[in-house]
Amino acid sequence: MSTSDFATFAAAYFRDLQARLCAAFEALEPRCRFTARTWSKPAGHRLQGGGDSRLMRGEVFEKVGVNVSHVWGVLAADARGQVSGAQESEGHFTACGISLVAHMVNPYVPAVHMNLRYLCTSRAWFGGGSDLTPTFPFDEDTQEFHAALRAACDAYRPDAYAQFKAWCDRYFYLPHRQEPRGVGGIFFDDLASTDHDADFAFVQGVGEALLGIYPRIVARRKDAPYDTAARERLLLKRGRYVEFNLVYDRGTRFGFSTDADPDAYLMSLPPVVKW
Repeated sequence: MSTSDFATFAAAYFRDLQARLCAAFEALEPRCRFTARTWSKPAGHRLQGGGDSRLMRGEVFEKVGVNVSHVWGVLAADARGQVSGAQESEGHFTACGISLVAHMVNPYVPAVHMNLRYLCTSRAWFGGGSDLTPTFPFDEDTQEFHAALRAACDAYRPDAYAQFKAWCDRYFYLPHRQEPRGVGGIFFDDLASTDHDADFAFVQGVGEALLGIYPRIVARRKDAPYDTAARERLLLKRGRYVEFNLVYDRGTRFGFSTDADPDAYLMSLPPVVKW
């Protein structure tokens, strides 16, 4: 399968996963539904393709976005050092992926992030991961979330969970605060083994794991009573989230470097936040 054909194939899976995630989240909302917005770049732009951004603001999900994109073109010269193989391909790239970030109304429901992607420059690889960011951590939630990701990793190779969990702990860390962003998960990048199909099956497994576990955690916590102090603590915790995503997050930086769609790659920012 050619690079462009595989990107089309992977993007079809990401769109299907997007639809199922949105349906699962809507099932937890009493009255609200996702709104969809498609975007594309005009003919002649150095970037081609586009995406489907879905956003919901509700009574349970204060803001949740589930975005899919499939783009190709030429990276700006000053951005090629950020992407593996882009210098060798003279900036030519193909990318597709899904990004999910949920910020919750109830302080006892953890925020969640997931990103899965396929990129091709002078080489082809996968990246992504998922992590949980509670304001008030519950051991039950943390353990079940990690168990779901561990199962996806174990189906791929025996040492994957330990490797990708440690990578996540290093990546989702705020050096200037000297604290982790949340309770972790898994993170991987430049994933390109000798078995391309197995690599993509693992990426799919991570998506299915998130779909299986996160709605269960939301259902467990969404109706817990909370007071103003708990809500204030949530808003301050979101400040840390914003700091990470604007300063360190590779996906945000890649979005800016491609000149794709600002609303899509800034979707991760919460609607209300304090410092």
